[in-house]
Amino acid sequence: MPSNVHEIRQKPSDTEKITINLGFVDLGQVDLMVQEGFYSNRTDFIRTAIRNQLERHADVVKQSTARKSLDLGLRHYSREDLEAARRASEMLHINVLGLATIAQDVTPELARATIASVSVLGALHASPAVKSALADRTR
Repeated sequence: MPSNVHEIRQKPSDTEKITINLGFVDLGQVDLMVQEGFYSNRTDFIRTAIRNQLERHADVVKQSTARKSLDLGLRHYSREDLEAARRASEMLHINVLGLATIAQDVTPELARATIASVSVLGALHASPAVKSALADRTR
């Protein structure tokens, strides 16, 4: 490969795609707001509306997060983390509000041996085999 050519790797997304259904009138009003220049596109409008609602209910979210002992944000579990838990004879309880990731080199056997429960409000990124191995422990 020539020295001035670099392999492009896809950056992992920091967002999760969702689908919503809107009535025709609501959708038309969103399009009108976009057309009038208040928002750059439908996605911009929807993100802003969601953020406004989350801000409006921030106290409830904060209290619930504390009450449920949730890790807020991004939480990554490496193979080394799970191997350390296994050596210490500890079982992990994954409780995340945001994004929880389990490294791609974690085997289903290691995951089952070290993860007692998984509760993620947001997204869980793990190999299909690990997700399958933890299915009965995932809420």
